[in-house]
Amino acid sequence: MENDRVTLLRRLQICEFTLVECNLYLDTHPNDAEALKYYQKYLQMCKETKEEFVRKYGPITAADVTSDTTWTWICDPWPWEYKQEG
Repeated sequence: MENDRVTLLRRLQICEFTLVECNLYLDTHPNDAEALKYYQKYLQMCKETKEEFVRKYGPITAADVTSDTTWTWICDPWPWEYKQEG
């Protein structure tokens, strides 16, 4: 279970990094249709990965809290905390 959690977080980090880099490129090349398609691909991957993580392990940010009965943002572990295996 911990491996899946770490894998999802890493995938999310990769997607978010890629989105930032694509954003910077598109700022200077706004008519590059291929780059825009690449950006949209990673945007969808990021959204799906985040939704899967939140569904399985809880919110990544306070904005991801969906419960109207309990403030789950404060539940341990924090999204960035995990046990180092090995």
